[in-house]
Amino acid sequence: MGRRSILVAAGWVATAAVATLIGLGAIRLVGESLTGTPGGVRSEAEIERALASPEPVPTGTTGTGSVGPGTSSAGPGATSPAPSASSGVRRGFATDGGTAVAECGPGGVRLVSWAPAQGFRVRDVDRGPDDDVEVTFQGPTRGYELKVRCIGSEPVAVADD
Repeated sequence: MGRRSILVAAGWVATAAVATLIGLGAIRLVGESLTGTPGGVRSEAEIERALASPEPVPTGTTGTGSVGPGTSSAGPGATSPAPSASSGVRRGFATDGGTAVAECGPGGVRLVSWAPAQGFRVRDVDRGPDDDVEVTFQGPTRGYELKVRCIGSEPVAVADD
């Protein structure tokens, strides 16, 4: 092997090493937003505390509910008002425009959480507590209004007056 071949091989190895170091430095500079878990990794104790909390977690809700044709029981809630001391019966509701979780308590019904579906936004929210609460999800071509009342001690979706 000639001297020129050794220099070419050494140059190629040096270039590859420099490119790798630059890439690693760039990833480190960008940080965990590129390679890590959003919000960090939770310990087992933190997960147990979150699951034991009285507020609903984004993995589901208790109860079922419906609003009309094309609806099903609710999924996750994204926007949540400040927690309160009332802990009544909770039920999840869904429309094509989004989902909400409502709770009946001593002051009436209140919205615990709500989340618009993809392509929708929250246009208006009356979170209560009151005789009835509502949330309106607005999409590009139509809106969906979800209105909830307590019947007995259970939240129930009702038609808009």
